[in-house]
Amino acid sequence: MTAPVEFFFDFASPYGYLASERIEGIASRHGRSVLWRPFLVGAAMKVSERKPLVSIPLIGDYAVHDIERFSRYWNIPLAIPSHWPIATVAACRAFYLVARTDQAAAVRLAQALYRAYFRDDRDISVPETVVAVAAETGLDPAHLAEGIQSEDIKQAVRAVNDEALNRGVFGSPFIIVDSEAFWGADRLDQVDQWLSRGGW
Repeated sequence: MTAPVEFFFDFASPYGYLASERIEGIASRHGRSVLWRPFLVGAAMKVSERKPLVSIPLIGDYAVHDIERFSRYWNIPLAIPSHWPIATVAACRAFYLVARTDQAAAVRLAQALYRAYFRDDRDISVPETVVAVAAETGLDPAHLAEGIQSEDIKQAVRAVNDEALNRGVFGSPFIIVDSEAFWGADRLDQVDQWLSRGGW
């Protein structure tokens, strides 16, 4: 069986959001599924001694311009949120809680959370917002509200973060095709070609 394309991302990453709108279409053209793997990129940034792009002089201003240009280039709606970046622990926990029983529903939730943040400026760092978005996708809000506070879900997110670091994942989006890693939304065309050509 052909392995899925692994899609690591942080919910606060605008480049991750842009990639999330294209990754399924790219993979499906090549008969691949996508394994969505949200994680907390802050842990990787500590290891690699980096700061969020927006907080770096000169680079931050360029990054905002580049993100908005990218959204126009791909015709993907995007508005820089009023609070950015944010903590995405609640969103990650919600995803893995839902994924335990329904991976497709978890993907729909991920897409809804990304769009809520990068289109509608809803603060998904707040657990109540995450629960509200989940309810809008048809999920049980009471189950989500309780589940994201459970110790086993907290441990599940920690385990994903540890796995990401152990595998060399350091940014968002970070896409792994078989054993080949690609960092950044601007690498999606290379991902497409790698799937088509089998590498080079």
